Amino acid sequence: MKTFKLEGTPRTDLGKKAVRELRKQSLIPAVLNGGQIVELPFKGKLNAGEKLVEMENNKGIIVTDFTVSKDSVRKLVYTPDIYAVELTIGDKKVMAVLKDIQFHPVNDSILHMDFLEVNEEKPVVMEVPVALEGHSEGVRAGGKLSLSMKKLKVKAVYTNIPERLVINIDNLGLGKTMQVGDLHFEGLELMNAKNAVVCAVNLTRAARGAQAKGN
Repeated sequence: MKTFKLEGTPRTDLGKKAVRELRKQSLIPAVLNGGQIVELPFKGKLNAGEKLVEMENNKGIIVTDFTVSKDSVRKLVYTPDIYAVELTIGDKKVMAVLKDIQFHPVNDSILHMDFLEVNEEKPVVMEVPVALEGHSEGVRAGGKLSLSMKKLKVKAVYTNIPERLVINIDNLGLGKTMQVGDLHFEGLELMNAKNAVVCAVNLTRAARGAQAKGN
């Protein structure tokens, strides 16, 4: 997976008025989840933008609010690629992945971004683009290839997640489908339903005609 460098500014004023002012300045409010888990009551010191969210069993997790500029995230958002984000917020540097984006319902401007801190030990769930390779025998016989799932949901440590899930379709016959359960990728757990169809070679009128003549 490629790496994307992003710089953010800690955000301490979380009110609605402050958010409106940020957006006027072409800044986007964002949050970093998945931070350090601590015992409560917390006796340490929180940095600018950090807050403590209470969990169960007398534990809490440190969440960071920050802002990024619209220009800085353009190539991260408007792309089919996925990235590991080298995120710098003030003096804090972490690796993260983009988990969610909220868009304005009318003009599609970015309203909010959610990032998740990652490391080389804790698995993360991400959607990864699918890339088909090879020459299907069903297409050679006159069928039409269709890709039903352009992305698959995988679970793995972020360092094991590839830029693409490459699927060979050489042996995909006429009228046949390839399902999630047919696929295996080393170091990855596929999270989609096993019977979900990823791609298929559909019968065309010409292929049906050729089959009929052959019979």
